[in-house]
Amino acid sequence: MPGHALTWLDVFTDTPLAGNGLCVVHDADDLDDATMLAVARETRLSETTFVQTADAEGADYRNRIFAIQGELPFAGHPSLGTAVAVARRRGESRACYVQQTRAGLQPVDVTLDGARARASMLQNPATAGAEPDAARVLAAVGLQAGDAHERWRPQVVSTGVPHVIAPVGEEAALARAAADPALLPGLLGDLGATCVYVAAVDAQAATARARSFFLGDAGVLEDPATGSAVGPLLAYLAPRAGLDAVTVTQGVEMGRPSTLEASVEGERIRVAGDVVVVAEGHAVA
Repeated sequence: MPGHALTWLDVFTDTPLAGNGLCVVHDADDLDDATMLAVARETRLSETTFVQTADAEGADYRNRIFAIQGELPFAGHPSLGTAVAVARRRGESRACYVQQTRAGLQPVDVTLDGARARASMLQNPATAGAEPDAARVLAAVGLQAGDAHERWRPQVVSTGVPHVIAPVGEEAALARAAADPALLPGLLGDLGATCVYVAAVDAQAATARARSFFLGDAGVLEDPATGSAVGPLLAYLAPRAGLDAVTVTQGVEMGRPSTLEASVEGERIRVAGDVVVVAEGHAVA
C-alpha cells in the first residue's frame, strides 16, 4: 500500500496517548480485504479503518473497519476518528458527513481546531435482545452474583453491534473485574455479542464508570473506550433509570482514561467525544 496517507488518532480524549487509538488509511479503494486485514494486524490496534468511495446513496464515504481478527460491521471510536481524519484531509474545519458501514448509514458531525476535534454520531436505532443470567455474565468477567445490580438484569443491546450490558451495584466491583478466558468466549458466542460492558451507574448524576471485555487473536482483551457500547448502555438505561443522557468514564484501569457521552435523539442515540490527532504520514511499504 505504498503512498497511502495515514492518520493516527486517539479518540474519546483530548490528551495524546490516552483514549482509544486508531489508524486511518485514506484512499483505500485499491486495497483488497486480505491487505486491509494484514494492515490491521500490523498496527495491533483494536481497530484500523480504511476510507473508500461510498457505493450507497447519500453516503459521503465508506468506512471499512478492521479488527485484528477480521472486519467489523460497525464500531464507535473508529467512526468518530475516521470522520475527523477525513475532515483534516479535506481541509474542512466543520463537517457533517454520512458514513457508510456494513451496519448501514450513520451521520457524523465534526468540528476541528488544529490537531484537536470534537465529533459526534447518530448510531442506528437500538434493538434489545436476550437477558442472560446475571451470575453467568458476571462470572465471565471475574465477578460474583452478589456484584449484580439489585434491579437491572444484564441484556444484549445493539445500535449496530450487539453488546452484553452488565450493570453492577457498586463502582468498587469494576476494580475487581478480570475477564475469565475459560468463560467469556462461550458466553459471547452463545449470545452473539461482541463484548461484555460492565457498568456502574450513578443515575442521579447521569454518569457511569465502565469496563469492556472482548475477544481478539491474543485471547481476552480489554477496550479503553467502546463507543459502540455506550449507545446501547444509554438505550438500556433510558427506560430503567429515566435517563436521556449519560457521561461514561472508561479505560482508567488500563492507564488510558476516556470520556464518552451519549444522548437520546429521537429514536436514535448520539455518541460524542473529543479526538486528538497524534501523527500523520504515508505508508512506504
